Amino acid sequence: IDNCIHAWDVRQMKRTMTMKGHTDTITCLSLNPKGTHILSNSMDGTLKTWDIRPFVDSGKKRHDKTFVGGTHNAEKGLLNCSWSADGTMVTGGSADRIVHIWDELSAEELYSLPGHAGCVNAVVFHPKENVIASASSDKSIFVGELS
Repeated sequence: IDNCIHAWDVRQMKRTMTMKGHTDTITCLSLNPKGTHILSNSMDGTLKTWDIRPFVDSGKKRHDKTFVGGTHNAEKGLLNCSWSADGTMVTGGSADRIVHIWDELSAEELYSLPGHAGCVNAVVFHPKENVIASASSDKSIFVGELS
């Protein structure tokens, strides 16, 4: 595993882009609602956004933003990541038992929601409401409304 994201054109059976920046295994990818960027969660403790538009100059780095705050631990779980329906917020699983939610534009952490007794493996936004759901290794699912 090379800690890179590779995009392939399956019609031509060739790699079209490679995105480098993570220093450990990538556990999840999520496409933003507009289809222009992907979000990655990595065991290096970061989430990153990447510009995947085909017309971006190949000499320009595709890495856009880095979100710091979530963690991975020795369990090395496959922690997910996701975008809000309007693409303004991102979130991802974290081993610190806290749900972290960042503003996509500024990369500032908006919410740090404790409560789980185990690693947060999955976090998703409701497609229409300002609601989030999280699932944990402690076998619980929390659903809550964001202010």
